[in-house]
Amino acid sequence: MTLTVGDTESEGQPSPPTQRVVRVIELLADNPGAAITLAEIVRRTGFSRATAHAVLAQLTRSGWVTREDGHFTIGAGFVALARHAERGYPLRRLAAPLVHELAADLDMPVFLAERQGARITVTELVGIPAMDWIRPGRHIPLRPPVCREFVAWSPEEDIEQWINAAPQGARDRLREVLEVICDRGYAIERLTADHAEMIGALASLRDSPVSDTLRSRVAGLLTELTTIDYLPEESEGHVAVVTVGAPIIDPGGVVVASIVACPNREMLAAEMEQIGKAVVAAADRAAVAR
Repeated sequence: MTLTVGDTESEGQPSPPTQRVVRVIELLADNPGAAITLAEIVRRTGFSRATAHAVLAQLTRSGWVTREDGHFTIGAGFVALARHAERGYPLRRLAAPLVHELAADLDMPVFLAERQGARITVTELVGIPAMDWIRPGRHIPLRPPVCREFVAWSPEEDIEQWINAAPQGARDRLREVLEVICDRGYAIERLTADHAEMIGALASLRDSPVSDTLRSRVAGLLTELTTIDYLPEESEGHVAVVTVGAPIIDPGGVVVASIVACPNREMLAAEMEQIGKAVVAAADRAAVAR
């Protein structure tokens, strides 16, 4: 969904007016049962009172926000639009109950990520992951070293193309890891929470309109910050696990989505394996439900 509010920024450049609209909608959507005052919106967004009022006035005229007695809530127009847009993610309706069930069973945040071309979109989230860049609607580029469970089952030529987009020093590790993921059934992120936040920031910079030289340096930093996945000989004793993701594979053998659990803590390797098996089982059930 694209919001157009009269800005003239060029494609790829941040648009402050659009960002303000998105921020207000996200705030109201995060509190669907609550009516929020203008003063509270100003406090939580950091906008000036005049800016917040102007954004809310436009959203109210569009039917995206409802105002009653000085309080604001998500409007029926936005709800209807969201339901219409949801038709583009039919898997979400089938997999959402499994995501909620898995989150309850594991007692940790879990999300569903669906593939659309060269990017992954978070379409369902249960709980609050430690990494604030994981949120509903977040788009993640399908680029190394992340989203490995979407690539491991691909044709060899697609795998090579994806690996070749990584810095030279990471390519051998990625090839080995992808084979392990296919055998094991799931991918593991082994970053600390601080590193995950840095990767989120660096990934945003990587996708901004910067020079090829800076983009290459960012890719190198991402590789330096990342110890990619766990190989069998490394999966012993205590391990640090941020996420565990298993693919949802369609009847044609294509990975269309993944279910991802977010423990974000140290644990014994045996517990990591149990989480992995539970995530794989949920993903397999979602594939059958299709």
